[in-house]
Amino acid sequence: MFNKEVKSVLDLIKAFPNEQSCIDHLEILRWNGNVISPFNATSKVYNCKGNKYKCKNTGKYFNVKTNTIFDNTKMELQKWFLAIWIVTSHKKGISSLQLGRDLDITQKSAWFMLQRIRNCFGLDNNEQLSGEVEMDEAYVGGKNENRSTSIRMNKTEEVKEHYKKSTVFGMVQRNGEVRAKHVENASEISLLPVIYENVSVEAKVYTDQHKSYSKLERVYDHKAVKHNRREYVRGRVSTNTIESFWALLKRGIYGIYHFTSKKHLHFYVDEFVFRYNTRNGSESDRFNLLLQNVENRITYKELING
Repeated sequence: MFNKEVKSVLDLIKAFPNEQSCIDHLEILRWNGNVISPFNATSKVYNCKGNKYKCKNTGKYFNVKTNTIFDNTKMELQKWFLAIWIVTSHKKGISSLQLGRDLDITQKSAWFMLQRIRNCFGLDNNEQLSGEVEMDEAYVGGKNENRSTSIRMNKTEEVKEHYKKSTVFGMVQRNGEVRAKHVENASEISLLPVIYENVSVEAKVYTDQHKSYSKLERVYDHKAVKHNRREYVRGRVSTNTIESFWALLKRGIYGIYHFTSKKHLHFYVDEFVFRYNTRNGSESDRFNLLLQNVENRITYKELING
């Protein structure tokens, strides 16, 4: 079993020196002695040689990597474990170029690994935010003046839409968790359903004066700070906590990744949400939590399509 006191990459290598030790740890986390078929959860399972199992109802063979991010990959599990450890322990993330150098693999392979790992950061959490909840929107993308002259002068709607900044909406419970999501825009139609789904009606909601929040007072105890009048704090009312999260997100994107496409932005948002919500845990806790959520396989074709 994984040593909870592991605190470094060297300790991780000692804890998982070979493929079998990684497989044993995955089986404990996924099944804990009760093997479940990925093809039929109600089926009886037969134990076979070579870490394989057979589903009685379907007749199919499987192992602990089936239907996970490790499925159909030739990369040894020790490198996967190292990648997960590095990604979950670095506060601002790591680029595919750097991870490729660390693991002695190509940048393309490192990017694919990172995207598969990021696809597992979006943990399901049905518990609504309560107490004092701050919410705000952020815009991710390059400045127009930094783009090439041909792009800046192009007036077609397709080009303007493609290079338009992406909107990310976030809500944070003070001394609690954050929820953030890439949304189409900052209109009422985009924001209000997300708020109603994630925030308890008994919560006290703090925002700025964006017009999309004007109807919140019908449902919540809603107060707003007036940023246009240089008011940033009024008693308990402020959006400083969620803006601190935006600072972390943007420093990571601009400082480490430099660029994120609109298609993949939600992966990066989920990555920083995961880090924020597990900030009080240890590196080992984050490592194991990610390994418990690896049943989110995505193919390379799905990633690059479009």
